Amino acid sequence: MADPARARKMAERIQVIVAKTLERGVKDPRLGFVTITDVKVTGDLQHASVFYTVYGSDEERADSAAALKSATGMLRSEVGKNITARLTPSLEFIPDGIPENAQLIDGLLAEASKRDADTLTQARKAQYAGDADPYVKPRQLGDDEPDEFDGDEEDDEPVTTPRH
Repeated sequence: MADPARARKMAERIQVIVAKTLERGVKDPRLGFVTITDVKVTGDLQHASVFYTVYGSDEERADSAAALKSATGMLRSEVGKNITARLTPSLEFIPDGIPENAQLIDGLLAEASKRDADTLTQARKAQYAGDADPYVKPRQLGDDEPDEFDGDEEDDEPVTTPRH
């Protein structure tokens, strides 16, 4: 098993080599606008997974995948010429799911934004189910209402409860 730092450096080098070769060396008309997003190399440095994205329609993605599959041998020989390793790793091209995931997340964010706007609209139109202010406030007595306690002590007798 190789050092993880060495595997990471090799992956970075393979990414650069493959990207430059696709830009300059591959003349396949099926190859669209391909971007190499990442490369993962196994611990024994024998296999490299090359992740890529293609800008365009599903048909252009399929054509680019076929072009990459047919150019794998030539790309592997270019990698072998430009890295300093005893063995050249095999290359596997894997379409990267980043654009589809980003599109899915954008759709979910748009739906959440729409729901937030709907909730805000409903909140603005909402009315209280009961009184507007449900808290009990002290009663304000008017001049014509008698006080419960008017100050006459003769009327106010203590209340006693009978004992049985």
